[in-house]
Amino acid sequence: MRIICPIKRVPDTAADKKIDATDNTVDRDGSEPVLNANDEWSIEEAMRIKERDGAEVIVLCMGPEAAQTTIRKALSYGLDGAIHVNDEGVAGSDAVGTARVLAAALADEEFDLIIMGNQSSDARTMLVPAMLAEFLDLPALTYAKKLDVADGTATVQREMPSGHQVVEAPLPAVVSVVEAINEPRYPSFKGIMAAKSKPVATPDLAALGVDAGEVGLGGAWTQVDEITPKPPKEAGEKVSDDGSGNLGAQAVAEFLTKQKLL
Repeated sequence: MRIICPIKRVPDTAADKKIDATDNTVDRDGSEPVLNANDEWSIEEAMRIKERDGAEVIVLCMGPEAAQTTIRKALSYGLDGAIHVNDEGVAGSDAVGTARVLAAALADEEFDLIIMGNQSSDARTMLVPAMLAEFLDLPALTYAKKLDVADGTATVQREMPSGHQVVEAPLPAVVSVVEAINEPRYPSFKGIMAAKSKPVATPDLAALGVDAGEVGLGGAWTQVDEITPKPPKEAGEKVSDDGSGNLGAQAVAEFLTKQKLL
């Protein structure tokens, strides 16, 4: 079995996000870039299949040369190799452009399963898995909180607001996973050292046959016209009590009434 794990290099989730005022896109160098947290769940799920069934697991990433650091981080979990679409022309791609490039990178690849996080922490569109499946003409099993692969079929428990539904599809297929699916491992020192020498293919858009005008910021189907900074936090209302609890209770009741919550 051969598994593809698409990953994304994103700004540090805990850091304040910065916007490039020239084009209203995320400033990806405004904070230390990290591996998208949702992709750690998909990597863990792929590794569990690898350890159980002997699968080969390949990282797929698009981005600048600096994305090599993120790719090596993913490889340190024990994956076997990577495909890095290294082309400045992908900068600013929206969900459609991203899915188009990833699909082109896989057009001549053999694989049985694509496992990816259900969203990225910087955009949170949750659209790319289904779009990638559409470009590849494959079934999409999204929001998976449990995945079983056996006898050429992928079966998932798909997370729903009221519980879950069980869906299945023949391989190859695209599966996107949610946080509930597993607990990611930590890379071992051996894995970190081994990641430095694992093979990484680096095709550009021309090698993939992708028209640069269809991707990147110029080819995006969506754009941000205006950005308004988040307003600063206002000081809360302080309630003083004489120790009896009566004044505080009355103040809270009056506040809730004023807010039409009582």
